[in-house]
Amino acid sequence: MSPRTATLYASVGGNGGSSGNGGLVAYDLRLNRILWQRSFPTGTDSLAISRDGRQLFVPEGERSDGNVWYVVTAATGDVMHVIHAAPGPHNTIVSPDGRLVYLGPRNSRFLVVASTAGDRVVLRVGPLKPGVRPFTVDQRRGLAYTTATGFLGFQISSLRTGKLLATVPIRRPWRHSLGTPSHGITLSPDGRRLSVIDVPNSEVHVFDVSQVPRRRPRAVATVQLTPSMSVTEHPCGGDCGHAGWLQDSLDGRYLWVADDGDVIATSTDRVVGYVRALSNSRYLFELDWRGDRPVRTSTRSGIADPP
Repeated sequence: MSPRTATLYASVGGNGGSSGNGGLVAYDLRLNRILWQRSFPTGTDSLAISRDGRQLFVPEGERSDGNVWYVVTAATGDVMHVIHAAPGPHNTIVSPDGRLVYLGPRNSRFLVVASTAGDRVVLRVGPLKPGVRPFTVDQRRGLAYTTATGFLGFQISSLRTGKLLATVPIRRPWRHSLGTPSHGITLSPDGRRLSVIDVPNSEVHVFDVSQVPRRRPRAVATVQLTPSMSVTEHPCGGDCGHAGWLQDSLDGRYLWVADDGDVIATSTDRVVGYVRALSNSRYLFELDWRGDRPVRTSTRSGIADPP
């Protein structure tokens, strides 16, 4: 979402491989209409947008055998460049200052960092546990928090050196046949609290990360979610299991739990609300308006971005 242009960009269709090809849709939120649609010769996946609203960074899909992120002109949908990163292009985050884009490849042990100025890779972070899944960044402190396929917990890495700093398992029982038990991770805007979802146990685990990397994260709360996450989305066109996703509000007061619907107050670590639409979707972002003008957005990933 670009507040500057009031335009929402969505990845649609398949995410590569057996799921087929995908495309992009640009939607004007003020006029309530589609601006353009583009089909791609590959899948498309979780994209991000530059801070000036001019460029989209579009991964070709987690089920793809390729390693490409497309650099797309936001005004038209035309491909300008490609970034070759790592196999299974999946999740994407643009840094708060707009200088870097963080590329999360599902089938790699490295989180990849590229420059938005030259569309080139400048750092590979890892090796990590195999399969980079949902992740978040604290650019100011130079930290990345990543989850991994088949691992309940998260890892912490340096965005300055590219080295793995710590692995933090969450010691709860779970069935290891589940793909990604921690498919949801978010930082509070000030970067002091980290929340990680625990899909098999329908819980959210909260950590104090204010002293990282000098000290390891300190567990401060476990929040039991009200609906069980051992159900499926309905209706659904693919990836129907409740994989989960987490998002902090821009003011830091609430934590939104996707594929579940619960809303957690961060001051008490208690469930204080429920959003039915969010119980059947893992796709969310916050958009703040001033009158009829959008002014800021969280994007789809809860990253540390202090005012």
